[in-house]
Amino acid sequence: MPTYEYECQSCHQRVEAVQKFSDPALSTCEACGGELRKVFSAVGIVFKGSGFYKNDSRGASSSATPPASAPTTTPTPVASTTSSTSSSSSTSSSTD
Repeated sequence: MPTYEYECQSCHQRVEAVQKFSDPALSTCEACGGELRKVFSAVGIVFKGSGFYKNDSRGASSSATPPASAPTTTPTPVASTTSSTSSSSSTSSSTD
């Protein structure tokens, strides 16, 4: 159950109350009988860093483009083709 904080508009005394969501809000100060208002403060938890958001949990395979930091490993068929072409040319020239 959440804890709510109220402040009296007359005497400025603060009161904390543990209430269900369905419980009605407190309206009168027990000390002076003044009107109580809910106090809204900052959230007690902050998500920083990666891994907390929906798009952080996706794997690299579901991405349409590869990450920029991934090294490209393409074979170099040009070097092997060049050496086989030169050997076949030398073979064909020796038979002529």
